[in-house]
Amino acid sequence: MSSGSPLQISFVESASRLHTLPDATVEVAFVGRSNVGKSSLINALANHKQLARVSNTPGRTQLINLFSLDEGDGLGTLVDLPGYGYAKAAKSVRRDWPAMIEGYLLERDYLVMVFILIDGEIGPTKLDQQMLDWLRQSEVPHTVVATKHDKVKSSQRATRKNKLAAGCQLEKGDIVWVSASKGIGIDMLRGLVRAHLLH
Repeated sequence: MSSGSPLQISFVESASRLHTLPDATVEVAFVGRSNVGKSSLINALANHKQLARVSNTPGRTQLINLFSLDEGDGLGTLVDLPGYGYAKAAKSVRRDWPAMIEGYLLERDYLVMVFILIDGEIGPTKLDQQMLDWLRQSEVPHTVVATKHDKVKSSQRATRKNKLAAGCQLEKGDIVWVSASKGIGIDMLRGLVRAHLLH
């Protein structure tokens, strides 16, 4: 199987707390603002439109969602974390999110890489920058993935890539640019996921 072929993944379960998650061998997690296109990207990685729930309402992913990678030894897991930001959810749910996300990111022993999704059309927001700072301070391994490449006009892409990298305090080459709808960069991201989950 080539590194760029669709990921063979299937939904396992949802959880609201770290201690209820099943054991694993190795995990990668996806995190980002509520409307960054996380579910669409996971669906694109698997080439399966209905795998992760896509919603027009930001913040519908309010739980930790686990997907098994049914390749290799079948013990790798992709984790879809709740989006941060202005989700239309009950305040009690929103209050739980920081503890849920931080608890998972800091205490999940199986976690080897966090893919932090940033909207390529608008660049890193204050919340994105806070999350990046927190990941660095907490020494959580992470990779920045810029979504919605197709929404950036071709004449502005070079400038946008430079600005986004600067906003993330990274080199331009450190950022993976993708478009879930057009398939841009999806093969590369599939390869990165497999590199972390398949040893």
